[in-house]
Amino acid sequence: MKKTVTTLADGRELIYYDGRDDAVRTATDPRPLTAVVSRSEIRLDELTGDPVTIASHRQARTYHPPADACPLCPAVGGRESEIPEEAYEVVVFENRFPSLSGGVGRCEVVCFTDDHNASFADLTEERARLVLDAWTDRTAALSALPGVQQVYCFENRGQEIGVTLPHSHGQIYAFPFVAPRTAATRRRVDEHRRATGRNLFDDLVARERADGERIVLETDHWTAFVPYAAHWPYEVHLHPRRRVPDLLALDEAARAGFAPVYLELLRRFDRLFGPDQPPTPYISAWHQAPFGDPRREDFGLHLELFTVRRAPGKLKFLAGTESGMGAFMNDVRPEDAARRLREVASA
Repeated sequence: MKKTVTTLADGRELIYYDGRDDAVRTATDPRPLTAVVSRSEIRLDELTGDPVTIASHRQARTYHPPADACPLCPAVGGRESEIPEEAYEVVVFENRFPSLSGGVGRCEVVCFTDDHNASFADLTEERARLVLDAWTDRTAALSALPGVQQVYCFENRGQEIGVTLPHSHGQIYAFPFVAPRTAATRRRVDEHRRATGRNLFDDLVARERADGERIVLETDHWTAFVPYAAHWPYEVHLHPRRRVPDLLALDEAARAGFAPVYLELLRRFDRLFGPDQPPTPYISAWHQAPFGDPRREDFGLHLELFTVRRAPGKLKFLAGTESGMGAFMNDVRPEDAARRLREVASA
């Protein structure tokens, strides 16, 4: 992998990741941009203890531009773009409309391909591996920034999820706090260790492998399953067979084996509801251990992939119980979801 670091016209960092060592990136950003002015504020919910980010400047962010004005396409034919090269492989840059800014974290955009119409599932295994390497590199860099406690790599796909730029991309958030979901998981991991002397992630994956009914696919280095108490209609958790706390700790065998497993899962998601249905909207989220936590080795890196679509033409909305009380009600039995995900395996 070759990494080329440059800046955009307003001073934001832009990083090219190329599979070839002889790749040359020299294009400069010609846009007359002014410096980004953004201020985020972290407030604490006194009733739950959860941090809440206030980022009112994001109201002006780019919203569903026409395809010929996509800011994530390469700069061809005079197009104004966030990426000044005429072609690229994988690119990471600082978000112009960040949720976290002004010394309280950082937000980055990850472009997986320069093809406006391609999805992650369309990538080659080589390109998917390059994305994994970019996620890993950014995790290392962002975790070293002052005040950063957790690095979160994720992708939202589909308007149903709230995506406003259809070009295939994801994001990376460097949180100046431990996310509420992670904090709750850490408490459970600690409780399990005190009660049993064992690791919760190890026991969970071992139970799923022994039961087998919710397993979606397995390889020598990865296990994918629908969790016993899945929140979402179709939800898959992907764990490395050797528990590690973060992307940095994955060994080469797991890195090499990731792309075929992940691409297969994404392609199965697109086949869930039949060939006449539009691409399946989903969220794909890496869960990594917080940095600076003395117990971080007990955390298990894993990826959670889920969709809000519950049936053809029907979405799972967060209704009163979920939004108001955080009490999820799932319309699809996890065992049935796992069976369906096995049925749509690639031939």
